[in-house]
Amino acid sequence: MQNWQPTTTSEARIARAAMLRLIRDFFYTRSVLEVDTPLLSAGTVTDEHLEAFETPFHFSSTGEPVRLFLQTSPEYAMKRLLCAQSGSIYQICKAFRHEGEGRWHNPEFTMLEWYRIDFDHFALMNEVDELLQLVLNTQAGKQISYQRAFIEYLDVDPLNTCDEVLVDIMSKENIDIHAPETLSFDSKLQLLFSYCIEPKIGQQRPCFVYNFPASQAALAKINEDDPRVADRFEVYFKGVELANGFNELSAAQEQRNRFQQDNEKRQQAELATKPIDENFLCALEAGLPSCAGVALGIDRLLMLKIGAQHIQEVINFPVSRA
Repeated sequence: MQNWQPTTTSEARIARAAMLRLIRDFFYTRSVLEVDTPLLSAGTVTDEHLEAFETPFHFSSTGEPVRLFLQTSPEYAMKRLLCAQSGSIYQICKAFRHEGEGRWHNPEFTMLEWYRIDFDHFALMNEVDELLQLVLNTQAGKQISYQRAFIEYLDVDPLNTCDEVLVDIMSKENIDIHAPETLSFDSKLQLLFSYCIEPKIGQQRPCFVYNFPASQAALAKINEDDPRVADRFEVYFKGVELANGFNELSAAQEQRNRFQQDNEKRQQAELATKPIDENFLCALEAGLPSCAGVALGIDRLLMLKIGAQHIQEVINFPVSRA
């Protein structure tokens, strides 16, 4: 028997509408323009840790069938607008990731993404903090570097260690995974971060972790003072990853190289390679203004706001009822 009813309550739906109004007012008062971009594109994300939904399109203007991808984020299209001198912009839209359902994830979800001209990642962290204080009534957030977080919580410097040390720490922390030595160095770091650091940070107030390893930030600028890291940050609150931001890379050839490196990693992991978004790279060739951008999960934000225990409580029809 089909279950046609929504998984949300009326109160949750009202809370979502009120929160979206609050967010739009936040950007309106800062003269940040709301925009709309396509969810279907011929290009897609190349990151080996992300998978996009794809569909054949049989009515292309070329007369040939093409593959289109549901976007994991509106990032590439929004940056094309920035290259067309849009000024600071934001978007609230659906995004799609080909992953299973879970407490904090539905394959179709709502994302808030915004870009601020002439901001670096520290200025944008401050603005994200202001938004969280407004929406969740939080205290001002804490900021800590990725390197310092590993040193404080795992007593290891992630920028000056080796695979063997990371495997040893995984064993000591009882991270039970088959053949951990076969994982890439970054995959080991990511597992340690998610299992051993994320649950301990941002419990009382939001925590901003910044300057991730350069190899984990394909769309961010390399840090001017330390080329081992990139100008990327993530935001955590009460055990939830809420947002991911960058001081945006503007060099077209460097961006192409990084996409190609991603596809090489995909091949090594026996994953299908992904088509590079040529429209995005052409826009970068024309010139991306100096800016920083961030993507924030609306559904997770609402879960925190109303105290929901599962994402199904804030999404009317999760994929299992879609």
